[in-house]
Amino acid sequence: MSLTQRLSQHAYRIRRYALQMGEVQGQGYIGQALGLADMLAVAWCHAMNYRADEPEWEGRDRFLLSHGHYAIALYAALIEAGVIPVEELETYGSDDSRLPMSGMATYTPGMEISGGSLGQGLTIGVGMALALRHKGNPAFVYNSMSDGELDEGATWEAAMGAAHHQLSNLIVMVDINQQQADGPSGKVMGFEPLADKWQAFGWHVQRVDGNDIAAVKQAFDRARALNEPKPRVILLDTLMGKGVPFLEAREKNHFIRVDADEWQQAIAILDQAQEATQ
Repeated sequence: MSLTQRLSQHAYRIRRYALQMGEVQGQGYIGQALGLADMLAVAWCHAMNYRADEPEWEGRDRFLLSHGHYAIALYAALIEAGVIPVEELETYGSDDSRLPMSGMATYTPGMEISGGSLGQGLTIGVGMALALRHKGNPAFVYNSMSDGELDEGATWEAAMGAAHHQLSNLIVMVDINQQQADGPSGKVMGFEPLADKWQAFGWHVQRVDGNDIAAVKQAFDRARALNEPKPRVILLDTLMGKGVPFLEAREKNHFIRVDADEWQQAIAILDQAQEATQ
């Protein structure tokens, strides 16, 4: 089995875990989780350096979930990575669970920051990357953020600061799914030409189909191996609800409420598609 095929299997399980957690509460940011699963599979099952049984290991790469409402997606990846036991997915969003509906660092192993106020993850990431460099720690800082965060001035201040300090240990992934709470992201606040803007701010830029595992892997490999004193950004064009056609087709899928019988339908669709690839 090729590496791309193995990563595709990881992405399938991440999507499946997210749907299982969503079924516990009957709602959630499932569209984002399904759309970002391929990136998460590459990050946690290929690119990142960490110890599943030692989440606070000093040599670990840091993964910052700036868009804290994507927590269900990261939990699924942490389960697939072995950081969180699969049995805990049944506690999602429940009292005393380590898996609250919005990411909180004090609750969850592998959750580096309490994200949620959009635009803060990159500013924290700049500080972390600077601190690691001062300590001589070769770890990378990965900051996952949404296209909605491109509306925030703090994002661009941080981008400018990262380039000024030549933070080659900082890799940003922007989920461009064209959806936020107030409507299509590009209509709420136009951000194109996006690659040109990041490049003008002094970053190494790649833009790929975020649901093409091979392309995402190649982008991560290139970002890590780049021998230039500048931060790196990977712009990921993703499809919300990816892998479940009836969720992909929903016009408003920023926060999805799924009928009780639809959860198992969605899981069955994923399973059938996975079996077809065997």
